[in-house]
Amino acid sequence: MAQNGSKILVVDDEHINVEFFEVMLSRLGYEVVTAGDGDTALEMIVQERPDLVLLDNILPGKTGWEVTRMVKQEPEYETVSGTSIIMFSAMDEVEDKIEGFELGIEDYITKPFNFSEVLARIQAVLRQRELSRQVARRERRIALVESLNSSLIYFTRHIKMPMQELREAAQGLDVNDPDAVQALVARILEHTNETLATVEGLEEEVRELQSRGDQLKSKELSLEDLESKFRKHAAMTLHGVGRKNE
Repeated sequence: MAQNGSKILVVDDEHINVEFFEVMLSRLGYEVVTAGDGDTALEMIVQERPDLVLLDNILPGKTGWEVTRMVKQEPEYETVSGTSIIMFSAMDEVEDKIEGFELGIEDYITKPFNFSEVLARIQAVLRQRELSRQVARRERRIALVESLNSSLIYFTRHIKMPMQELREAAQGLDVNDPDAVQALVARILEHTNETLATVEGLEEEVRELQSRGDQLKSKELSLEDLESKFRKHAAMTLHGVGRKNE
């Protein structure tokens, strides 16, 4: 596993480009997987679930555009439709860039490229991806709290009416009537058993929601911590690139 936890899929039919990115990105702490054609790229996206795909446009078999369209739009690839993609292309036409962004790519880089610029763009895309994940986790936690609130409201409504009925029955009870007393006791026992069963169910639901909430919270970072994480890694990245350029 990479130190920064990010997996990058490099897709290019030119072996020298794949080897270059594999070596450089691996040295900078990324986990790198590769593919040399569009069909293999699709398989790798599903199998490896990369955080980012560096995707060349011109490929054997399916083109980069076709791979992107299938990943972003086809129901078959719905589970990986959120995969971030940076498209590489020798074409610098505005129409091509617009088409790529309309398909859902995160960035578009024209060849020949500068490796330092590519790294900066990788950092930007991964940072945005992590921010989106943080937002999604917090939204799920809010949903859990709302679910718990709904359960509490149901519980209070469930026990309120029986308690009111028992109170009214007790206020009008003739204590000298054994049958009436026995009937009231039976009703109290019945409602008590129902209430206890509801409480047990609520306790189980609360424990489950709390466990799920704790799991989501453990994966969250504050915005300050997240910013610090990316700044630190960016500094290490730039330092590593500078040393390799010496």
